[in-house]
Amino acid sequence: MNNILIVLIGISLRLIIPIAITVLIVYLLHKLDERWQREALQEPHLETTSQLECWRIQDCPPEQYKECPAYATHQPCWQVHRLHNGYLRDECLTCIVFRTAPVPAHAS
Repeated sequence: MNNILIVLIGISLRLIIPIAITVLIVYLLHKLDERWQREALQEPHLETTSQLECWRIQDCPPEQYKECPAYATHQPCWQVHRLHNGYLRDECLTCIVFRTAPVPAHAS
């Protein structure tokens, strides 16, 4: 009987407790993810009217800016014109549109 009890204790220490801890961590991370999703829905979204329009600052002619992907989207121009690796273009880093873009606020 003692041997069976020792084996059961060994199994619980080696298997059941780590599995229970893993399940608890997964549950807590799921709750955290739900909270972050709720907070993301509550954040105010920027309107395009409050953003600077790069085609006006760059003084682009209408035939040029009407074909520009930034003109047709609600995203800032520097987001639309990112390089294929995700980096910003050098001209965007010094542009007034990028430099005056609002920084996202973090909820505490």
